[in-house]
Amino acid sequence: MDLQPFHSGVSPYAAGLGCRCPRCGRGRLFNGFLTVAPSCTACGLDYSFDDSGDGPVVFIILAAGALVVGLALWVELTWQPPFWLHALLWTPLVLLSTLGLLRPLKATLIALQYAKRAQEGRLDKGDA
Repeated sequence: MDLQPFHSGVSPYAAGLGCRCPRCGRGRLFNGFLTVAPSCTACGLDYSFDDSGDGPVVFIILAAGALVVGLALWVELTWQPPFWLHALLWTPLVLLSTLGLLRPLKATLIALQYAKRAQEGRLDKGDA
């Protein structure tokens, strides 16, 4: 596992939002939509340290849910449209806000894992 510090001063947020390598900021982080590449094509960083899990999804569900429910409630209380119009309005917003944020947020969490040298948790049994 190659977790050397940033050699180019790349911000984990810039690397994450650009879906780029957290070390060099040039190589692509993903092979597919959400499939993390095995390593960086520019600097050779091994991406095996990646373990973002469901973290990005939780944040997105909370943010998108609050946004869409708040807007839907406001529209309902203001204009009282029929339910089919609610479905027509909010389905595209839900899809855009969740799928649009998933990739950059996953990349940002991976870049933060790299920058903070995050590792699997260990129990301290108090042995000296």
